[in-house]
Amino acid sequence: MSLHTETLVIGAGPAGLTTGYMLAKAGRDVVVLERDPTQVGGISRTVEYKGFLFDIGGHRFFSKAKEVVDLWNEILPDDFIERPRLSRIYYKGKTYAYPLKAFEALRNLGIIESGMCVASYLWARARPIQEPRSFHDWVRNQFGERLYSIFFKTYTEKVWGMSCDDISADWAAQRIKGLDLGAAIRDGLKRSLGLHRSGTGDGPVIKTLIESFRYPRRGPGMMWDAAAAAIRRNGGRVLLDRRVDGLSYDPGTKLWTVSVRREGGTRETFTARNVVSSAPIRELVGAIRPAPLSTFHARSLRYRDFVTVALIARAKDSFPDNWIYVHDPAVKVGRVQNFRSWSPEMVPDESYTCLGLEYFCFEGDGLWNAPDSELIALARREIGLIGLVDPASVVDACVVRQPKAYPVYDDAYRAHVATIRRDLEGSYPTLHLVGRNGMHKYNNQDHAMMTAMLTARNILAGERRFDVWNVNEDAEYAEAGLSGAREALSSERMVPRKVA
Repeated sequence: MSLHTETLVIGAGPAGLTTGYMLAKAGRDVVVLERDPTQVGGISRTVEYKGFLFDIGGHRFFSKAKEVVDLWNEILPDDFIERPRLSRIYYKGKTYAYPLKAFEALRNLGIIESGMCVASYLWARARPIQEPRSFHDWVRNQFGERLYSIFFKTYTEKVWGMSCDDISADWAAQRIKGLDLGAAIRDGLKRSLGLHRSGTGDGPVIKTLIESFRYPRRGPGMMWDAAAAAIRRNGGRVLLDRRVDGLSYDPGTKLWTVSVRREGGTRETFTARNVVSSAPIRELVGAIRPAPLSTFHARSLRYRDFVTVALIARAKDSFPDNWIYVHDPAVKVGRVQNFRSWSPEMVPDESYTCLGLEYFCFEGDGLWNAPDSELIALARREIGLIGLVDPASVVDACVVRQPKAYPVYDDAYRAHVATIRRDLEGSYPTLHLVGRNGMHKYNNQDHAMMTAMLTARNILAGERRFDVWNVNEDAEYAEAGLSGAREALSSERMVPRKVA
């Protein structure tokens, strides 16, 4: 079977569906292909198990980009709820509010340890490491060595599988922008004394201290199910169970030919004027024929993956956090999500709680390949060690593996991506890369959507008016009229890169 469309979109995650929605809304012919056989959304999908709903990684709906917020409201006008942001850190049997509450931290750490932390901080400020090169160096300068070891080292190394001495300081400077111990204590004192004012507009908000966010009442998958439905209503097509395994471009006809494989071996062929890809760059380049010159560079790109073990337990009352960051080195779990705190509708029975224990790993390593039964046993044991629920109260569990959750910024990634981009843009003028894996950028959801919105505008205009790769703090665009585009594109979240 062969089908033709003006634009073929690979991947039905936030970026792919946003592209499809914008084009279909404008009356253009578009087909979105998704390899998952049952649902859209990618990493932003909502997984259902026996009526319990799981958010893969946690997706807060917050953006400074008016166009993105307006699009959320347009696609899902009646199903957002406002949720408080509440997160804590677990360390050696105690939990610490995040953002910091100064008096609580003092009580939990104890007078002696707190005094040593303050002394360590003062020493670091008086004797800073000049030109810090590593994550360790940068955080030590901002917080002191003792707080670095308590609140930063273990969790960071769990998430990224790299030593903090091997991670470049620029990641810390971006990820913890505007926050040091002094700022945290001042903010914490205001919170502890009830003097904190939210959203007063009296100064810039440190993004690590944002206190609330919007959330679809049945998880982020609601947004992307609605987007897929809207594409279909507007005449576009969203096709599941389609794995792209071949692409070729004819410069004479300026047409793409894309081959697709379905479960069971059925094959389909599509032709298109434009191809928009949110698929991992490594997979996209590997599918192009003849092989691009940058194939070796694409094969060198790496990804970080994770496993979520969702535990369903008899517990009417549960902790109120959206999630808890586990900094304790005694357990492997990196973060625990409380799905009811994201939305009460995620848990269908009030007499139960549902917690998602997240284990960061590399696809193919021991954790990734462990049988579900072993992962469930590990999660039950560790939830007991942390003390969030009694392991004996766990009545059911579900394991979800998420490949390619985070693109890795190793010491060579930037050069690889630059080479791939030059190669693809020079050879294939109608191939557009969007989204987190499509551009190998660890970005927020609003950033992924903005790259898609700008790409759709480029296709509608018939030329590349917007540079979707221009994501730095000084990003400027050829056209005015996109309030918040700069902020959204600047919301790219850096991931660790090795020390130069």
